[in-house]
Amino acid sequence: MQEAHGAGVFDIATARVVDLTHPITPEMPLFPGDEPYASETLSTVEEDAYCSNRFSMDEHSGTHVDAPAHFAAGAATVEQIAPEQLVGAAAVVDVTAKVAASPDHRVTVDDLQGWEARHGALGARHIVLIRTGWGARWPDPAKYRNEDAHGIMHFPGVSVEASRYLRERGVRCIGIDTLSTDPGSSDTFEQHRAFLGAGGYHVENLANLEQLPEAGAIVVVAPLPLARGSGAPARVLALVPGSGAPAT
Repeated sequence: MQEAHGAGVFDIATARVVDLTHPITPEMPLFPGDEPYASETLSTVEEDAYCSNRFSMDEHSGTHVDAPAHFAAGAATVEQIAPEQLVGAAAVVDVTAKVAASPDHRVTVDDLQGWEARHGALGARHIVLIRTGWGARWPDPAKYRNEDAHGIMHFPGVSVEASRYLRERGVRCIGIDTLSTDPGSSDTFEQHRAFLGAGGYHVENLANLEQLPEAGAIVVVAPLPLARGSGAPARVLALVPGSGAPAT
């Protein structure tokens, strides 16, 4: 099966599937104040002929979606995000070198325009994925949060100016491989207010972004459709053309 993709043809039969989702575990890194994932066994195959569990977790834990309602009263909740907005062409903006120099780097308009200079204008069908390299820290929650002696976290995020630039071009989704699209040192969440307030949504705590090319992949975001949810855990997958090599 082949689908049109940009100027060429996307061959689903030969596409490589990359899972951009971290497994949900009680030990995974959390935003300060969030409750750990918990699971309770309800039945087992050995004793009841079938296995069943009950789980609990915060909406914004693990790889998850922030719906517009997360920071905008009366805005769309997670189950109201249109399905066509959950599938798009990946635009992977690589800022790993800048983050290596400063963990507090905020993605700038220049960073976005650098991608556009190489791959063309960003638009409504793009899902913009910010590759910071921070996902490598996921196995160590302390390194992932990167708190200083005053309890202030230091990890990269997206600037308000870059967020507005993307919404002006119709981009509906920003994804990132950190705890938040706002930088860790922020306590006002201005980026959230700017992008979600303008109708966009986020995907946070992405995994394996280093396996994607800067352009050419298709992303599928599949959050749990929680009624009136401000967000939800999500399975996020990327389809990479068979001819495309992983980013280095």
